[in-house]
Amino acid sequence: MALRADDPSTLPEPVDLSHHLSRSTLAREESKVKKFYKYFVPGVGQLAGGLPNDKYFPYDTLEAKVAQPNRWKPTPNKPIDPPTETLASTSISKDDPPSSRMVVPHDSGIPDPLRMIDLKSALQYGTAQGYPALYYFIRQFTRENLHPSVPYVGGPEIILTCGSTDGFSKTIQALSNEWSASHDPVNERPGLLVEEYCYMNAVQTAKPRGLNIVSVAIDDEGMMAKGKGGLEDVLDNWDFTRGRRPHLMYTVTIGQNPTSGTLGVDRRLEIYALCVKYDIIIVEDDPYWYLQFPTSSPSAVHPKPAKSSGFEFLDSLIPSYLSMDYQGRVVRLDTFSKTVAPGCRLGWITAQPKLIERILRITECSTQQPSGFVQSMIAELLMGPQGSSDPGRGGAADGSGWKVDGWVRWLEGLRGNYERRMNDMCDELDAGKYLVKAGRRNSFDEIADEQDDWAVLEKAKIYDFVRPLGGMFVWVRFDFSTHPLRKVVDAKRLSQALWVYWTAKPYQVLVAPGSMFAPTEEIRDQDAFNCIRLCFAACPVEDVKPISKRVSDGAQAFWRIKKKEAIDKLLEDDEGMSNAQGVDAGLGLLMGAC
Repeated sequence: MALRADDPSTLPEPVDLSHHLSRSTLAREESKVKKFYKYFVPGVGQLAGGLPNDKYFPYDTLEAKVAQPNRWKPTPNKPIDPPTETLASTSISKDDPPSSRMVVPHDSGIPDPLRMIDLKSALQYGTAQGYPALYYFIRQFTRENLHPSVPYVGGPEIILTCGSTDGFSKTIQALSNEWSASHDPVNERPGLLVEEYCYMNAVQTAKPRGLNIVSVAIDDEGMMAKGKGGLEDVLDNWDFTRGRRPHLMYTVTIGQNPTSGTLGVDRRLEIYALCVKYDIIIVEDDPYWYLQFPTSSPSAVHPKPAKSSGFEFLDSLIPSYLSMDYQGRVVRLDTFSKTVAPGCRLGWITAQPKLIERILRITECSTQQPSGFVQSMIAELLMGPQGSSDPGRGGAADGSGWKVDGWVRWLEGLRGNYERRMNDMCDELDAGKYLVKAGRRNSFDEIADEQDDWAVLEKAKIYDFVRPLGGMFVWVRFDFSTHPLRKVVDAKRLSQALWVYWTAKPYQVLVAPGSMFAPTEEIRDQDAFNCIRLCFAACPVEDVKPISKRVSDGAQAFWRIKKKEAIDKLLEDDEGMSNAQGVDAGLGLLMGAC
């Protein structure tokens, strides 16, 4: 029988993945304390729990001046070629951006815990699943709007996290045993598949557990399914002396960090089929999913979703792996870090219910639910007061909440602003990637008239890049074989000198070296020095173009250095670069954490 998203009777049950659960996760039981929370309802004389009295909380309200959801101007959902002038405008009101006063009250007067948004409940101990009102909103938004056609019976479940890094840590804890070379046989060593260049916090989370980090080749789109070094090649030719064939894959599929690759539907289907064949769980980290840029691919046409989200913007996005996950082997990580603020430390995991239940058990005895301050502020912003007697105020102009349509409108506006920034950076980089030189060639002297005034123009490509289809980054690959000193200074040393050169006047720019994103020593030593990552997200909008020009101007000037002594001088004090090439943890915190 064919699967049909609109006919639940045709959908399969998720497959049983309990054989992938770690020993400690299998042994976890429901918290003896947390199971009492279902009895904490109005009218019950509560003498059992060790809860402080909410009247003694020092916060009477939480208040903020917040944006209205239409603050930023969206860009078109459909590809446009060439981009129109409308992309240049960022705000619907330059002088006074629309905002509202938001209030989280101490007591909302709402007895229903799924609608209650107040400090007496948010700042109290609560269930590890998340603050009920916010949990319910995100769960409904995830199932009905973000991923309305997950093809297994009953659909996915969610759990709130302290951001995607926390979500990944719990996922790895749940789905892999710790392994030690000094205590465990090599045939028990678990593995983690990652892109050839990847977000290193994930690698640094997995390595201390003993996981074998296995890189998969990438192209401009992202992870390769076939070809040399692609997923099929890695799995078909697995060397079991390295440990078990990997059963986990970590991937960022939209605006991949750091390369900005964006994985299309056809490639996803190929990779998913291989994961079914080899029994691999896909951990899909998607902090940039909403930041997909139609202007970068005017010819791209994505298939219509099996079931509409109810919003043209969401329907226009390349769908998640969840949309094809008929076996329930996708664990998706989402975060508010890129859509509200990184300091929220708030996100959620979406996966089949049995996996979420095991992660819930881990959460009960570790972080518990995320910060009540943050959850109540986000809940009030989105949902607003839940009754006429509720003294709260939401983020909309009339004091109600943004609701789902307001939240989607906010995401559209964010995408518009980041898309404009991306185009500004890429336009400047495009203009400076060739070095143009003028000169005479001796071989022409005998055929040239002595009286002629002539010159030969030569173009050398310094670097190249692909305009991102999504995300916050531009991945730039340099061609050091075109540098005048290539025969006397090796490419790795030229790369180090260029990084130092950029940090000095008049350029004064800091870029992320490719080595920070190399998951293995082999990739770092053989290729990473050719690459840098640029982020167009953080600097003031008016600075994107001039800073980008300083990058290209610096590269142009560096390519005019013709004396080896100048390179040696730049590298005399190489402390800063050594730390960067060594994936310094401090700088890593600034590299796009989730």
